[in-house]
Amino acid sequence: MRDHLVAVDIGTGSARAGVFDRNGRLLAKAKHPILMFRPRENHAEHDSEDIWAAACRAVKLAVAEAGIPASAVAAIGFDATCSLVARDREGRPLSVSTTGRDNHDTIVWLDHRAIREADELSATGHKVLEFSGGSLSPEMEMPKLMWLKRHLPQSWERAGYFFDLADFLTWKATGSPARSRCTLTAKWNYLAHEKPGWSADFWALAGLEDLREKGGLPDETAVAGTSMGRLSAQAAKELGLDVEVDVAPGMIDAYAGAFGALGGVSGGQKLETSVALIGGTSSCIVAFTRDAKPGRSLWGPYYEAVLPEHWLVEGGQSAAGALLDHIVRMHAAGGEPTAELHGRIIDRIGELRAGEEGDIAPNLHVLPDFHGNRSPLADPHATGVISGLTLDTSFDGLCRLYWRSCVAVALGIRHILDAISDYGYRFETLHVTGGHVNNQLLLELYADVTGRRVVIPETRDAVLLGTAMAAAVAGGVHGSLFEAGQAMDGGGAEERLPDPARAEQYGRDYRRFLAMIRHRDELGAIG
Repeated sequence: MRDHLVAVDIGTGSARAGVFDRNGRLLAKAKHPILMFRPRENHAEHDSEDIWAAACRAVKLAVAEAGIPASAVAAIGFDATCSLVARDREGRPLSVSTTGRDNHDTIVWLDHRAIREADELSATGHKVLEFSGGSLSPEMEMPKLMWLKRHLPQSWERAGYFFDLADFLTWKATGSPARSRCTLTAKWNYLAHEKPGWSADFWALAGLEDLREKGGLPDETAVAGTSMGRLSAQAAKELGLDVEVDVAPGMIDAYAGAFGALGGVSGGQKLETSVALIGGTSSCIVAFTRDAKPGRSLWGPYYEAVLPEHWLVEGGQSAAGALLDHIVRMHAAGGEPTAELHGRIIDRIGELRAGEEGDIAPNLHVLPDFHGNRSPLADPHATGVISGLTLDTSFDGLCRLYWRSCVAVALGIRHILDAISDYGYRFETLHVTGGHVNNQLLLELYADVTGRRVVIPETRDAVLLGTAMAAAVAGGVHGSLFEAGQAMDGGGAEERLPDPARAEQYGRDYRRFLAMIRHRDELGAIG
């Protein structure tokens, strides 16, 4: 009986695959690293064939570990970062790199080469910007496409397809060039609530009048829960599956995680008072609502990016886990930021906090915008700030700075939630998923600093789960996304309530956090 699902998640550094049963139980998962190339500052590139090969290897390993035959798999789903894949008219890799190497055919989501183009598009005031917070980030696809046409005209001339990475994966899986509503609304300024969805005058402002031809872009999009078709014979062979497997439309990784975290409350009143916090290299705050509530610096609202007749809105931090890695790497007592080293630091912070009254680093303050501020300032030029450094190069000195960096990450989430509340959103519960569920320090701070209840789902890997939920509907295992969300939700979540005794301390930290933002602006304004 075909009632198992395969989910594939492409992150910044690896491809992961999970095998789920119809009840959302994770039977097995596997991962395989992917390559990243950094030829210049602010440039980051992938090889899409390397990504596909890594995905295939991860799927084969996970299915083998799950001990199920290929004939038990009903559907496969893919989620990925919002990276841009370029292919020529024959579908072959096409360089996006100043190196000219064709296998460097993917601009990674975190690449900021197109910051000037993002500024130019943001300054147009075009109506599509109402659905991206009033501005565009260099992490989105239109600025990247502008940069590509301007700086690599030889690649532009040869172009036949531009894909969001998740759509590239479904193309590799099926041969269909159809695109997901999730990717196009969120990253390509496609307005799914309007007809037509594309704004030709916006393309003209960007100098991309020929984008439809060069990108192979369709007029319509595939909504979550439908099928893009079944696996091609070639893809089935490479994935170790068979040609009876349906392929779900691709999803943005954070949105898959949001669905996985909130699926259990989907279709009910609690959905609109719940928000998903997907914490990893970066962090995303994602919520679903019946009504469009636009607001400056928010990504969205995007119509039916995941759930039918619902809008999705996102805020986020461009560097969260990446900031902690950077702090470990840059400090004299640090080194390569392995999981083991992070664990040692967190354990030592616990010892220091147990042995000292109050804050262990009361004079250290951090603004976490080391890779710009995605929300709520929508300023990709923003930089990080550390106030209160001394000559201390000891391991304890590293631990104190790490502690205050964690506090800063949580204060940044509070800043986003406060801004979102100004636009009519009311969140009582944070559903945390992603890599941050393994950092007990961050989980504590998310509750205490924001003053909200924190829920950690039983299925810790909500990104894979959300992708599997959508695949379950594409493969006919469940009848709707709402049914799949409730049937596959693991339940039994761990909860953390904010500690009222710490509210005053973190309130003071938050006031300092806001003062540091003002002071940074004042310094920048001095001529």
